[in-house]
Amino acid sequence: MREAAFVRQNKDKWVKYESLLQKYKSLNPDQLSNLYVELSDDLSYASTFYPGSNTVQYLNGLATTAHQKIYRAKKESKSRFVTFFTKEFPREFHKHQKQLLWSFLIFAGFSLVGAYSAATDGSFLRSILGDAYVNMTLENIANKDPMAVYKQASETNMFLGITINNIRVALTAFSLGVLAGIGTVFVLMQNGVMLGSFQYFFYEKGLLWESARTIWIHGTIEISVIIVAGCAGLVVGKSILFPGTYSRLKSFTMGIKDGLKIVISTVPFFIIAGFLEGFVTRMTQMPDWLAIIIISLSLLLILFYYVIYPILLSNKTRNA
Repeated sequence: MREAAFVRQNKDKWVKYESLLQKYKSLNPDQLSNLYVELSDDLSYASTFYPGSNTVQYLNGLATTAHQKIYRAKKESKSRFVTFFTKEFPREFHKHQKQLLWSFLIFAGFSLVGAYSAATDGSFLRSILGDAYVNMTLENIANKDPMAVYKQASETNMFLGITINNIRVALTAFSLGVLAGIGTVFVLMQNGVMLGSFQYFFYEKGLLWESARTIWIHGTIEISVIIVAGCAGLVVGKSILFPGTYSRLKSFTMGIKDGLKIVISTVPFFIIAGFLEGFVTRMTQMPDWLAIIIISLSLLLILFYYVIYPILLSNKTRNA
């Protein structure tokens, strides 16, 4: 990239950073750190391709100023754990909304594939869910308790087992992003096909509503954060395939860092989903209105935290 094009592409961002540094007391340490990292990345790129240029001198001055203000003013917050979830992560996650959308579309698409395959191939369901599970569910249906599977283990054992397994799936979806995102797509495919064929199974038995009102009590959060974990893997894959103005290694490092933050954000939600599955889903006789309230609140929580809140924080930062 020619120096003039590089300057033209980033000029507005640098001017904004220069303005922010003049009122740095209104910025929190994380904002200052993120600003310094981006300036350092641009400085590194300029130093490599335009050594000795005015652009390098300008960026070096900005980066030096940012560095001085960080270490003059930065105090490690005692509530860093809280600020990560309430400020730092949601603000940064806004830039990954496109990957979140792709993760959702991939998962939803393969869910439809799973449902269609189960509808057109009688053996497909058993190949996906296994003979043991299908036979057990058929027996539960015959005993007029189709959701009995959620009552087999004790509450605590189910809560711990489900939570640990879901976190493992999330870490897998994230880590397989190093295969240029293909591994992440595979994990989303597995889970999407399984969900689609699973729901079609109950639809075929005339139990779609009964299964949905029960399963989605915990599944709303569980499935949603698996999709979010898929987003983390796609972020890593994007950093490899489309490094932009960064070196591929630098882009990959940034992708891993961002993806890991996304996965960390899912842990509290997986704990909530595990609690619901272990202690609440088994209450299959609860009234429909209560199940609908739990499902609706779960969906609103996910949409607010991963879509609405990041947009609000991003707009607030942009207008500051």
